[in-house]
Amino acid sequence: LFTSSSGVSIDTRKISKDEIFFSLKGDSFDGNKFAQEAINKGAKFSVVDDEKLKDINEKIIYVKDALKALQELSNYHRSLFDTKVIGITGSNGKTTTKNLIYSILSQSYTVIKTEGNLNNHIGVPISLLDINKDVEIAVIEMGANHVGEIKTLCEIAMPDFGLITNYGLAHLEGFGGFEGVVKGKTEMFNYLIQNYGHIILNNDDDLQ
Repeated sequence: LFTSSSGVSIDTRKISKDEIFFSLKGDSFDGNKFAQEAINKGAKFSVVDDEKLKDINEKIIYVKDALKALQELSNYHRSLFDTKVIGITGSNGKTTTKNLIYSILSQSYTVIKTEGNLNNHIGVPISLLDINKDVEIAVIEMGANHVGEIKTLCEIAMPDFGLITNYGLAHLEGFGGFEGVVKGKTEMFNYLIQNYGHIILNNDDDLQ
């Protein structure tokens, strides 16, 4: 279904014709409530996880977890191409580093990058879905505020290369202290080691 669409959307205010709308939920919103509105605005399908919407019409696709469906779709989509993925994480400088790498590589290759700060469990899948047969390299920024999140993002994005900018004092509460920050960010290197990827090491950071 994705290949017949024009992309994905999680916001009916910005939806374009023939996109697939994913009805994500948060602490203060429920995308399921906007599934029909998305179709009325031109969405090809709406993916929902509210059983009350099951079988309403052929453009409503029910799944157990809309976020999980988005993540699994992006992981499968990424696996269809030979595109090399560069993962970037760290406490500071992720976006600047991403933009610098993109600027340099795009002089010789067809490259895409994470737009804005779409670097979490929702943004990374959306970024991966921009990959197509012409994209040679995808520069994917990965943010985290707790242990285990980078591991999950790596399992979705399957990076071939990875860079940790630094280990800092950001999100200490979520990580449970500085040691947690180091453990959480290092999940990228652990993934690359286990999957025969390539580590880009910051020799200016004594912790690396």
